Amino acid sequence: MNHDEETNRLGAYLRARRGLVTPEQAGIPAGPNRRVAGLRREEVAMLAGISADYYLRLERGRDRNPSAQVLAALARVLHLDDVEHQYLLELAEPSRRARSRKRAERVPARLHHLLAALEVPAFIEGRAFDVLASNPLALAFSPRLRPGENRLRSLMLDPEEREFHADWDAATAEFVGSFRGSIGGDTDDARTVELVGELSLASARFRTLWARHDVRRLEGGTTVVNHPVVGRLHLHRDKLPVDGLTLVLYYADVGSDSAEKLRVLASLATTTANDEADSRVIHSPLDGLPPADEGAGQ
Repeated sequence: MNHDEETNRLGAYLRARRGLVTPEQAGIPAGPNRRVAGLRREEVAMLAGISADYYLRLERGRDRNPSAQVLAALARVLHLDDVEHQYLLELAEPSRRARSRKRAERVPARLHHLLAALEVPAFIEGRAFDVLASNPLALAFSPRLRPGENRLRSLMLDPEEREFHADWDAATAEFVGSFRGSIGGDTDDARTVELVGELSLASARFRTLWARHDVRRLEGGTTVVNHPVVGRLHLHRDKLPVDGLTLVLYYADVGSDSAEKLRVLASLATTTANDEADSRVIHSPLDGLPPADEGAGQ
């Protein structure tokens, strides 16, 4: 995360988003000699109905309290959807800069019980996509879903995770946009700074996507993965907010080939769990010895 984004998040977002809107999209003749791919500052200002000087102050962080009307006009010019518009409002809200320190993310016991009862791959993740808890079927689905892993780091840096996703490019774009949506304007959170810094150094793909400032809503969808044991799976994914955390579930259409493959994974997960339980049993030194004569010693 660069210094400008740390100190002027609103300006960094405006600058990134205007660079993604073409003159044609804005109804402006491009001309043969145009060197700027996106919109110029003065063009954004003109289309939003504000002065070029005022817009310049917004981008450079000299004015950080634009009205809701100005933000709505900028959202229209920059072709922001509802999620991106809400993110823009959060960046411009001064009270968010004085946010109190967040509590550590902990999974309550009842959610551990819920995970154990679910018959589909399921896990709990935090705001920064840290895996906090998972059920056995989730681990059979992907070993990168064990507690302590970070979903975004695994996706960006783990070669096996890249092979796991049928469309890695689409998955990374979705994850980075959802990550920005999850943290909102709280990009100075210590965990966020640490993770963004690590991935910015290690992944060119992350740097490219992070610079776009795409924001996506945390919600369900569909995904296609290549499992090393059961092969290709076509699954639904749901993300449900629970106690400030997110419950993530993967499931297949009833009666589908993928549903049958998930049943195979469930069977393998049960077998593995039973084998591990057996290996932890402590046997008495007398186990396996023939019973003593009932009359012995009499």
